[in-house]
Amino acid sequence: MRLKFGVSAPAAVALAVVSLAQAEDSVDSPHSFSANFGVYSQYVFRGLTQTNEDPALQGGFDYSHASGFYAGTWLSNVSWFSDLNPGNSVSLEWDAYAGFRKTWAEAQGLVTDIGYLRYEYPGSYPSLAHGILKPHTDEAYVGLGWKWATLKYSYAISDLFGVPDCEGSSYLDLTVTMPLSDSLSVALHAGQQTYEGGNNDELFGYEDYRATVSYAFGDGWTTSATYTSSTAKDAGYTILGKNIGDDQFVLAISRAL
Repeated sequence: MRLKFGVSAPAAVALAVVSLAQAEDSVDSPHSFSANFGVYSQYVFRGLTQTNEDPALQGGFDYSHASGFYAGTWLSNVSWFSDLNPGNSVSLEWDAYAGFRKTWAEAQGLVTDIGYLRYEYPGSYPSLAHGILKPHTDEAYVGLGWKWATLKYSYAISDLFGVPDCEGSSYLDLTVTMPLSDSLSVALHAGQQTYEGGNNDELFGYEDYRATVSYAFGDGWTTSATYTSSTAKDAGYTILGKNIGDDQFVLAISRAL
């Protein structure tokens, strides 16, 4: 499921496939299980490349209950923290999340979602400079979905991705996924990342934008092409001589199981 939310078009198609499977399973059991994996030309999160434009292998596993409770985990290779802090070895992002999702039939299918997400970066940190934090992050989130649109607000209940003294930072994003046919869809996304504490927002706050075209070609497989852009500042996001928030292009193939 991933969803440092702003569901991407590939994820939306995958979730739709999974939802159909879960609907069939629910006849016999209130419990549903699903998995997903994908290969991406790079990993871009909230407009920022996490792999220095190198390929990423990603996958996750999810459990859901008929009551609306869900929980899951998701993993991807990353390089940004090691690139920014040489001497430390951090090559994996491991997320864990849980929440409650409900569809309100009386509100014409309005979906509400509330939950918690932990970003864990296992690795070796022998060379952290003074004042540099490990990037582990905790966020609480609330989301609203209706027809093609998803609006989500994420609130940091810890420091965010290694930025000191920024508890209470937030990310607001809107994603609209438009089906063009049974197999083809287009997703448009806009988000705003804000940082609390001192001059953090001036340095690290930014907006990001994304457009994705995806094609589902059967048996849970989806391929996609994504263009991303952001207003991330050079002063806050230059790593190895490049702004990781510069315009990016991502090709992907994924499967929902």
